Amino acid sequence: MEERRNKIITFVNEHGNITFNELKENFPHVSEMTLRTDLKVLDKEQRLVRIHGGARSLDKVVGNDDFLKKRFIQNTKAKKIIAKKALEFIESNTTIFLDSGSTTTMLAHILEDKPNIFVTSGLTCAIEIARLERAKVVLSGGNINRHSLSVNGIEGIRYIEKINFDIAFIGVTRYSKETSFTCESLEDAELKQTVIKKSRKVIVLMDSSKINQRGTYTICNHNEVDIVISDNELPEALKHEFRNRGIAVY
Repeated sequence: MEERRNKIITFVNEHGNITFNELKENFPHVSEMTLRTDLKVLDKEQRLVRIHGGARSLDKVVGNDDFLKKRFIQNTKAKKIIAKKALEFIESNTTIFLDSGSTTTMLAHILEDKPNIFVTSGLTCAIEIARLERAKVVLSGGNINRHSLSVNGIEGIRYIEKINFDIAFIGVTRYSKETSFTCESLEDAELKQTVIKKSRKVIVLMDSSKINQRGTYTICNHNEVDIVISDNELPEALKHEFRNRGIAVY
């Protein structure tokens, strides 16, 4: 069984992404039910990412960069949960902002190929979206932050000021009731603030490890957020607090 699953990983890594039909063709003597179980287990073990109709390689998004790979797979289960929930909000023919970060990269990793315009401050997000044929992707521009693999600065802000977004997916570093949604870079905070002002709907992506922590730079207040998407570990009290403030929680 382990040998077969190792072969599946090798097959997926060689192709980057595969359909379930391709998997069946490559393993003709293995039942469909067994292959589906294998994908489920390998996804849970964080060795690949299950997507609709197939699977994708983790190496496809992070390449050979060990630092990025470590960052990407941290809290992978939570990131997958959040990304799959966020995917439900993406409709065709819309203009969408994708913030930089590992959770938004996971979302970009599982995007369906629809005729959308994506603007992103994340290099890894841009690389992921570039694989799609119908979607258009634009980097917001500015200076490259080598640590976060993002771009920020006045050039990006000026570009974003010209765009009207249908949806903005915003990543945060920390959240507390006192400081609201925060990050640790002034330049990133200013760019996110500009995006929020230009967006019809603002969706914050935040796993439960970020809560009850004071951050340095406040990105936005509660009344500027429409939806919070998290993993399934948010305390009920916090969900209740968000809903009382008019924020939907998923």
